[in-house]
Amino acid sequence: MLITSNEYLQAVQEINDYVNQAKYRASVSVNSEVLKTNLFIGSVIIRNSEWGNKFVDNLSKDMRLKYPGAKGYSVRNLKYMKKFAQIFSEDDVDKYGLARITWSHHQVLMSKVSSKEEYVWYLEKVLEHGWSVDELASQVKSQLYERQVVANKISNFENRLPIEQKDIVLSTMKDPYMFDFIDYTEDMLETDIENELVRNVTSLLMELGTGFAFMGQQYHLEIGGKDFYIDLLFYNTKLRCYVAIDLKTGDFKPEQAGKMNFYLSALDDLVKSPDDNPSVGLILCRDENRTIAEYALRDMSKPIGVSEYHLCTDLPLDLKSALPDPEEIRSRIDMKK
Repeated sequence: MLITSNEYLQAVQEINDYVNQAKYRASVSVNSEVLKTNLFIGSVIIRNSEWGNKFVDNLSKDMRLKYPGAKGYSVRNLKYMKKFAQIFSEDDVDKYGLARITWSHHQVLMSKVSSKEEYVWYLEKVLEHGWSVDELASQVKSQLYERQVVANKISNFENRLPIEQKDIVLSTMKDPYMFDFIDYTEDMLETDIENELVRNVTSLLMELGTGFAFMGQQYHLEIGGKDFYIDLLFYNTKLRCYVAIDLKTGDFKPEQAGKMNFYLSALDDLVKSPDDNPSVGLILCRDENRTIAEYALRDMSKPIGVSEYHLCTDLPLDLKSALPDPEEIRSRIDMKK
């Protein structure tokens, strides 16, 4: 007799959850031993570095003869093991949870990332977003760490947000934003770029970061019997607040800060619920002009940030060539649907 009661289904789900968690713990445990082995081999290579490449070449041949069915003893991979041992110690495997991502992810980071701090930051992002190896490589090539962590961001968040919200909002903000998925032409107006962003909303949400939900384009507010429209409105579940974006095709202008301040006041009064944090504004422009922006934001009562956004035509040649083209990005998104 087939049991279909809720109690039975719940019991089956509990077992499935436990089995899946056990499999994950087992895979992490195995991966931990693999990484510690790679660290050990890398440290031996470092100790024998006076032999130069000859040592690695001979070691690769001997290891493949000794373990003919085993993978991972190529010259290239042994050099990765050496680099891994130069960056991390055995204690770091558990300290940073290095076993939570694959060796292929580590290879991307070792070949592209310059500091241990940046390496660990990307590791956390892989876990947070579930990035594949290719997605990680793409994010590193887009200089995400520099844009999200290193960038000297322009905002008044320091004095306009509660301490617990300020740090999260700042860590979420990027400068510049990369809208390389837009088919840009020189004659595009602000509304044209808006339409392209909405048409590619999946890519837009990926670039904005974790927790963003799209609420609307030209979001309507009726204030004092008149109609006003926010270019793009989002709600961020992580920040627990509305995020209004004003998109500009030209340079930043001081009056844009006052307009955003007005929108945020209206959002907080008309849209925000009592449980939400204060709404945040982000003005995206082609040239932020730090001095003008800082003066403009100084006496604004609402939390506002100013960032540049770059399209394919704006990117340096080395970065532009490293990024996938819009069609490639679309095909990746389509494959995930």
